[in-house]
Amino acid sequence: MVFPRFAAALFLATLVPFAALAAPKRSAPTRPASPDNATAYKGAIILDAATGGVLFEDRADEVSPPASMTKLMTFAVLHDKLAGGALTLATPVKVTNADAAIGGTQVYLDPRETFPVEELIYAMMIQSANDAAYALARTAAGSVPAFVDLMNAKARELGMTHTTFRSPHGLPPASRRIADGDLTTPRDFAALCRYLITQTDVLKYTSVRMRKFGEGVRAKPMDMVNHDHLIGHVEGVDGLKTGFTNGAGFCLSATALRRNHRVIVVVMGSPDSKTRDLKVTEFIDRGFAALPPLSPEFTTAAAVSATAATPSPVTPAPTKATATPSAPTDDGSPTVKFSLPAGKK
Repeated sequence: MVFPRFAAALFLATLVPFAALAAPKRSAPTRPASPDNATAYKGAIILDAATGGVLFEDRADEVSPPASMTKLMTFAVLHDKLAGGALTLATPVKVTNADAAIGGTQVYLDPRETFPVEELIYAMMIQSANDAAYALARTAAGSVPAFVDLMNAKARELGMTHTTFRSPHGLPPASRRIADGDLTTPRDFAALCRYLITQTDVLKYTSVRMRKFGEGVRAKPMDMVNHDHLIGHVEGVDGLKTGFTNGAGFCLSATALRRNHRVIVVVMGSPDSKTRDLKVTEFIDRGFAALPPLSPEFTTAAAVSATAATPSPVTPAPTKATATPSAPTDDGSPTVKFSLPAGKK
């Protein structure tokens, strides 16, 4: 009969609105809660890249190992060599047994191989390849110890008064004593990052998410994936460098550009990569929010005057005691991958 079918349909139609009201609402995706500062890192700082002004700092003068962030100073010295004409991006680097013997994260250089300088720079900045950093240092200065001397001279030039470099890659020393390895502070490293961003083309290399290494040289090029997982996941992030050893913890020097303003964040000594990345993401948002209303827009290296090229953008404070030594391991940069939505405008 028609009537019973019509009545049943009418009854079901009246239930639909009530069912919709009863259904639980889906909440919008949210970013994981940021860990407490006291346990999330050993030291941190946020800079306005345009002015060098400190937007936030917490234990920014705590001395600890930078691990593979050391490669940012390796890049700075290489840039000087390139600018002075001692090297070109096409200069061939013949791999030696010493290069191939470096441990930790590598592109597995072979003494039978030769690569141009720029190919090894990409390997050093994207893959965090220790063997590439070692080969570049040896080639640029004639020996690795001579290159390390140039790293420390550059640190003094930039006002990094609480920094000592002992390697071009950031691996722990043979003694496994933290005091015998590379040491710096978040404040000093922020000064280095600002110098690199304003005076070099470092972002050309650190902003690359994926690249093949060895094309045209190896039968099977190696796929490289940037260790900085904020690139492509957090609005505006285009560098700079991660680092990890057991002694250093998880470190990250990061920078982001939004609406013609740029901030720099350095976090050192996080207990794991996820904590580090969440805290850096929080600090990037915090940095942009803390910019003064009339703060100048960020200017690239081409517009920076020569007189402003090298001064340290922050004033160091007295050195604090270093962390209690623990046994470091090779810089394998283990990571906990996660995705973050773009920062809110």
